[in-house]
Amino acid sequence: MRTLVLGRTPARVTAVLATLRADGFDAEGVSTDEEARKLLETGEFGVLIIGGGVGPDSRAAFKELAREYQVRRVIDGALTEPFDAYVRREFEPLIREAAEG
Repeated sequence: MRTLVLGRTPARVTAVLATLRADGFDAEGVSTDEEARKLLETGEFGVLIIGGGVGPDSRAAFKELAREYQVRRVIDGALTEPFDAYVRREFEPLIREAAEG
């Protein structure tokens, strides 16, 4: 199941992707709403992670878009260091759960 990561800080998106991919997850990441919208519209993503830096208007719009494109799980994220430990503890169990459901 593919995961889309939307975050405003490219370095943090890269860190999340590195951990997810190292752990065997199929993930893409972007920093702009336009890029995220284009990817969601493909219908290929089962999980959407929205980073803490994404504002409330964009966050609400993406939750609605996720419903429209049948994304199974939307995860609100706000990374704390160390990023890899946070991703493994907070994101990966939810991605696995979505894949099983």
